[in-house]
Amino acid sequence: MQTASVAPMGTQGTSKVTSRDGTAIAYERAGSGPALILVDGAMCSRDMGPMEEIAKHLTSNFTVYRYDRRGRGESGNTLPYEPLREVEDLEALIQAAGGSAHVFGISSGAVLALEGANRLSTITKVAMYEAPFIVDDTRDALPANVVETLEACLAQGRPGDAAKLFMKSVGMPGLLVALMPFFPGWDKSKKAAVTLPHDFRILGNTQGGKPLPRDRWTEIRVPTLVMDGDKSPAWMRNAAKALADLLSATYQSLPGQTHMVKAEVLAPALVAFFR
Repeated sequence: MQTASVAPMGTQGTSKVTSRDGTAIAYERAGSGPALILVDGAMCSRDMGPMEEIAKHLTSNFTVYRYDRRGRGESGNTLPYEPLREVEDLEALIQAAGGSAHVFGISSGAVLALEGANRLSTITKVAMYEAPFIVDDTRDALPANVVETLEACLAQGRPGDAAKLFMKSVGMPGLLVALMPFFPGWDKSKKAAVTLPHDFRILGNTQGGKPLPRDRWTEIRVPTLVMDGDKSPAWMRNAAKALADLLSATYQSLPGQTHMVKAEVLAPALVAFFR
């Protein structure tokens, strides 16, 4: 594997690592102990999403790495996009972390963590929370052309429509979707929408209401934890159970939790698993 280059980047503890294709990936670290990399879901980055709060609950046990996935925050966005490039970004971060690391991913970030564990021997343990697979008929499957629809919205200068389409796809009620432009953070959401096709390309054909592919993640050899919230919709919980069964992984359902998992509930499960 190509050796990544690491260079400090001035303010607030931000550093950058260079991925194999030359893309700069921004990250920050905090805490002490074994390296643990946190992988964001769709539209999230270091300045938007749950990982900042989750990290605060983990730094007493781990050296925690948070990063901007490519196209987000301070990271680059070399085109054309290919999901394997994000695995290479993860590989570069692991090199910056000393050559091996635990990895935790949430939502579509869980799928990226899964892809990393399937391809990289430098990942020592992997944990996932609610990868958004649709494996049965407990909810409608997504259209096969969802990536093309998102890309058309973005090409036409309608990132807000792309963001709304995503919100609908994850089950947000229509009234809330319509009100999104009036919520704080809408401008950030529109800016982040440019990377939505990335997430759906990583998901591949896993949202069509069919069983998970048995030939996609066959190289995972490390301890694996699959989690959901016991208040999440049936389709999401069924997906977590199906993934755990497929991987022969440990399955854990967090009491009282939904897809918007609380850091104070999630963190003890991660500490117990990784430590």
